[in-house]
Amino acid sequence: MALSTALAQDGPTQPAAPGGEVTLDEITVTATKTEDRVIDALAGVSTVNERDVARLQPSRISDVFLGVPGVTTSTDVNDPGQAINIRGMQDFGRVAVLVDGARQNYGKSGHGANGSFYLDPELVGGIDITRGPVSTIYGSGAIGGVVAFRTRTIDDVLDADEQIGVVQRLGAGTNGANFVNSTMIGARLGTAADVFGQFVWRNETPYKDGSGTTIRDTGTQISAGNVKFNLRPADGHTISATALFQEYSYTNSAYNDAGQAVGARFGHEVQTGTYTLGHRFQRPDVPWLDLSIKGYYATTTDDQRLINPTSAYSFLGARAGAARRFDVGTLGFDVYNTARFSTAAVDHALTIGFDALRDDVTTTDTAGGFASALTPSGRRRLAGAFVQDELRYGGWLRVIGALRFDDYKLEGGGNESSGSRLSPKITVGVTPIEGIELYGTYAEGYRAPTVTETLIAGTHPFPAFNILPNPGLKPEVAKTWEAGVNVKYDGIFTENDKFRGKANVFLNNVTNFIDMVEVGEPYRIPVAPGFPAAFCRFPGTPCVEFHDQQYQNVARARLTGVELEAAYDWGGGFISLAATHITGKNKQTNMPLNSVMPDQVSTTLGLRFLDDKLTVGTRLTFVDGSKETVSNPTKGYGLVDLFASYQYSDRIRGDVIVKNVFDRQYTQYLNSEPSPGLTAKFALTVKFAAK
Repeated sequence: MALSTALAQDGPTQPAAPGGEVTLDEITVTATKTEDRVIDALAGVSTVNERDVARLQPSRISDVFLGVPGVTTSTDVNDPGQAINIRGMQDFGRVAVLVDGARQNYGKSGHGANGSFYLDPELVGGIDITRGPVSTIYGSGAIGGVVAFRTRTIDDVLDADEQIGVVQRLGAGTNGANFVNSTMIGARLGTAADVFGQFVWRNETPYKDGSGTTIRDTGTQISAGNVKFNLRPADGHTISATALFQEYSYTNSAYNDAGQAVGARFGHEVQTGTYTLGHRFQRPDVPWLDLSIKGYYATTTDDQRLINPTSAYSFLGARAGAARRFDVGTLGFDVYNTARFSTAAVDHALTIGFDALRDDVTTTDTAGGFASALTPSGRRRLAGAFVQDELRYGGWLRVIGALRFDDYKLEGGGNESSGSRLSPKITVGVTPIEGIELYGTYAEGYRAPTVTETLIAGTHPFPAFNILPNPGLKPEVAKTWEAGVNVKYDGIFTENDKFRGKANVFLNNVTNFIDMVEVGEPYRIPVAPGFPAAFCRFPGTPCVEFHDQQYQNVARARLTGVELEAAYDWGGGFISLAATHITGKNKQTNMPLNSVMPDQVSTTLGLRFLDDKLTVGTRLTFVDGSKETVSNPTKGYGLVDLFASYQYSDRIRGDVIVKNVFDRQYTQYLNSEPSPGLTAKFALTVKFAAK
């Protein structure tokens, strides 16, 4: 996202300009769990705020990350679930995704991403992104990074002096975007309590790509509700409760060039729930106690009905209407305290905490048994504790030292595994001249194997080959070196202009990298389902050669890269730039990692008119072609988007965006189907409030 809306400033966050794009400098907490400005964070950190989401009018979360360096998504256009990729790391929790602090660990295995989450963009009030395993305090597994979503709150409805109000947002679009509704209601009961509610409904139909071809089964109907309650029983104390529920209805299958289904077609009803209960104590006159206690439960259930079985499903006796179900529940808690004090001339922010979660995976399948084979039932427990000290000296030196202990246990199908490890982190930042801060980091991360990687056991649907369990899997360990520079200057050419910039380079070595590999002797399988393997002994019979497969610690992966994020705002407009260059190799085979995104550059230019009420601009995105040696190569492309926002008053705002203006035919890397062609969207937001 453009740094013009995502870098933190010196002092409290200022209100947004009427045009919506603007204040530089957001606050982030993901890198250290203590508040810091993005421009001051000693890490690869970016933020996305509500104004960014409103301007882009995304149908999916993946649309939001297009301009964030080092971040991409792996999506199936037939499934609204999203999988986030940071610096070439994805799948099985390598990127920790949190919604209001609750870990999202849902995943089902197939031909797409192994690990996804569901969240409608209209629910999002802000996103913190931390790249790499530097955020050791956020729990086990985040060797790729952390993406923390904040859903909307009462502050999105009411100003500080307002007591009750409603914000109504209606949107419509072309090329399948159809219609979206968001209704937010908030009320304050003096200063002692407040309550917030939001309802979202979205309807989309199949879109057309840049060549005018309709991409089948890309329509979705979504309904969601979000309720939040805050109680302040005494000065500094806040008790919070949230409940977020979503329901997605869609169908999917694979199709050939003639539009014929080549895979079994399923109807999906996905339901998600995220529930949290927490207590926070924070008071300026008690610097040694900044306490957060949070418990949560996150669940995702995908109920599927077989609509059109393929010959392989029919051969196994599955008929239309057969059901299968994926159910993943995560129960967890997170407790930490930050004590602020000084020793001599050194200021400290000492954070101590512990966290734990339990994943319960349950799969049932009456549609061939493939689902339960590829996504086995089981249970995994993760627990950890950490200590971190942020030291500041003389305004020119900062040091962050942290140590985290992780422990896990996994069981299911008569198998179990366990392990533990200490992971250190050290960061040093120096300010040689005012406005420029240099930093260097060494950090380690630890990811325990998942239920699926360890316990997967069964037969892949035709062509039928065996997938073997591996309870002896070792956890992955990531060791990262990173160096960066933060630049911030105000009043460069005019009294009110600002420049912010972040650049960093990194080297990430991952040992015991877990991947699916071929094992055992090859064997031949008839092309036609239902025929025995002995059929292949006859000369000239149509057969293919396969191996059994298994997850193993087979690779040592190395990822290196450069990331750049910069913005300049002169009051009458702004320009921002985000760029990414990453390379990744399997050091055993010297082959590139398929999960590494191609080089990408994104720039946004916006201009303000009519006393800043009107903002118009364009976003340009250039993506290089992928390496030809990867398993899913794609061609490079360039995209042009146009947008405009008009703030008629503090109560009424309109937003317009035209995406892929030149109707470019392209396929985003890691996706299997082409992306949408020319799409136009409009949204009207109206606020009603009383003091």
